[in-house]
Amino acid sequence: MGEEKSYTERFKLGGDAVLGKVKEVVHEGNVRRLIIRNEDERILIEIPLTVGAVGVLIAPVAAAIGAIAALVTHCTIEVERVGEKPPETPETTEGTPPPA
Repeated sequence: MGEEKSYTERFKLGGDAVLGKVKEVVHEGNVRRLIIRNEDERILIEIPLTVGAVGVLIAPVAAAIGAIAALVTHCTIEVERVGEKPPETPETTEGTPPPA
């Protein structure tokens, strides 16, 4: 049997928008993994998600993500999704833009 296809989306956000975006993408479904990186591209937290664990997992993980968001000014969320990549999935920037 073949391996499931997946693709990755990246969202650059201000710290104040991180938790809201995480909740949004998890609610959309088909998320296999979330990775939150700081401005230096270092991984702050990596969260593997499965369909059955999403409801149980989100409350304690949301608290951890909220704490991380309070400590960072800007970060990148990588969302690994299961399935075919939509025709246009550009890198998205939301929230407070990074300094020039």
